[in-house]
Order: sequence, then structure tokens, then C-alpha cells
Amino acid sequence: MGDVEDPDLYAAQPLWEWQQSEMGAWVMEHSVETPMWHRQANPNQYHTDYAVQAWLRGADYTFWVLKWADHVDATE
Repeated sequence: MGDVEDPDLYAAQPLWEWQQSEMGAWVMEHSVETPMWHRQANPNQYHTDYAVQAWLRGADYTFWVLKWADHVDATE
């Protein structure tokens, strides 16, 4: 998210669209706890990074990795 006055407002639509996508809907359904998003300011590049955190059981995590891990920037 670029340098804007209210980054959460601008991130809301992409986060909602992710939640409605095939991957997002699957994660929302299979997460042990309700997934949450995190905001991190990046002062070096003047933008804000967002990440969605979800907790998956072993078999569900394996399924997610095999199906979607190469489509996103998933860092631990």
C-alpha cells in the first residue's frame, strides 16, 4: 500500500477481495482460529505492508502449500 493518509481504508477492498477468492474462502473455512491481518510500516520505501495470518492444521497446511504457495509471498 502506497503512502496514503489512511492505509487501512485503501487496504480494505483488496483484503475483502482476497477473502472472497477461492484461496481466501478456503483459508477462512479451514483456519483453526479466525484469520487476522497485520499492518507493518515500511519507512525505507514509504509504504505499508499487509499480511494475513491464519492457523492451519498439518494436512490443511500441506494442501494449501501444494495448491497456492507459489502464488503468494508467504514468509514465516
